[in-house]
Amino acid sequence: MFFNKKKMKEADLGAWEKKSYMQIIPNNDNEDFISGIFDRVSAIDGIDIIDKKPISVQSSGSIIFNYDGEEYEVGFYPINFSVPEYYLEHSTLFTDEEKKEIMNKQVALTLFMDFKENSRKSYHLQLKLAVAMVPDFIGIMDESAERMLHRKWVKMTALSKIEPSSRDLYTIQLISGENGEVWLHTHGLCRCGITELEILQSNQENYQNHYNIINTYAMYLIDKDKDFDPRSSGAYIGVLANGQQVVVTCRSWTEGLKMYKGLKLGGLTDRNNGHNSKTSIIFIYKNENDENKGVLSKVSIYDEVWGDNPIFFITNEETDRMKALAMERFDYVKKLFADEKNQVLIKIGLLVDSKDDFEHIWFELIEFKKNKFKCKLTQEPYNVKDMHTGDEVWFKVENVTDWIIYTPSLTITPENVYLLDK
Repeated sequence: MFFNKKKMKEADLGAWEKKSYMQIIPNNDNEDFISGIFDRVSAIDGIDIIDKKPISVQSSGSIIFNYDGEEYEVGFYPINFSVPEYYLEHSTLFTDEEKKEIMNKQVALTLFMDFKENSRKSYHLQLKLAVAMVPDFIGIMDESAERMLHRKWVKMTALSKIEPSSRDLYTIQLISGENGEVWLHTHGLCRCGITELEILQSNQENYQNHYNIINTYAMYLIDKDKDFDPRSSGAYIGVLANGQQVVVTCRSWTEGLKMYKGLKLGGLTDRNNGHNSKTSIIFIYKNENDENKGVLSKVSIYDEVWGDNPIFFITNEETDRMKALAMERFDYVKKLFADEKNQVLIKIGLLVDSKDDFEHIWFELIEFKKNKFKCKLTQEPYNVKDMHTGDEVWFKVENVTDWIIYTPSLTITPENVYLLDK
């Protein structure tokens, strides 16, 4: 590949990358959703409006307010628009009727804002604002992440006291090329103040593990202190089946492309009109010596050694969030367990033998008794010598870290309980 230095310049961020942009789609195209918008926003718990500006011919409307000790400014304006078809065509979250309804809509309210240090908190706030501004909506187009959000998920998330997961703040797109080649890249991370991420020259056999690398790394960066520079430091995000550590780093696309010869998919041609601003290609440090010397390897070096069960880590922040959400929505477990057709698994944090950490492991629910429940251990613990597969133990809700319910037609988790209303 011949590299033109003028073309290998990182472009300025687009508006949807600097700020978080969403389009709220009203149920009724003729609805006057602007009237009363300031009153509805001021009614959100914790918001104290400082200043407001209505929409004019020359500019969008805006609201400045305090929320949880921080000052925010959001802008909004109505637009004529249409949802790109690819946002919906492969989605399994929307019924065919819902997809058709959304595709036929022609107006929306654009809502945009800066994210603060805590990106998950900012995203949660934006969802609350969206629900308040247009209470009767059929969906939200998250323009910054290039995806549609289901109205029931948005409403349930906005009402929750628990912030969304870091993985809700971005999408990972897979683009297929010739001979089974796959290019993975994210959308939505720039608004969080970090770089978008990519993996080049993936393939049909290995893209799922590569997807897990991007997903784990993206969550790591969102939850990490913003002073962490991924382009100069390594991140320990997993372990291969053979025990080898997975340590990743990244480089700007302008630097990273130089390590790929004869690249077509994800090359310069694909960056004429996008994927050319703050986006970085993921690389591997094979060992500590390589990390100390800055020696980079392509992700594909692991393609022959993934094994059956590589482990990718979850941040402490995500573990705590999952536990809080599982407890908040535990009533769904009680309700669905009453139907004998459903199987319920509950993840419990067991204190390990060293007593300085927890091992999170799955149990099958057997019985409820007032504020306690009995369940059976489904797997052998690694670091709890006095518990074994098949043991039956009583626990309380505060011991729960996650749960999953298998119904005849759906798999329900704390994240997707809104599907029960469909």
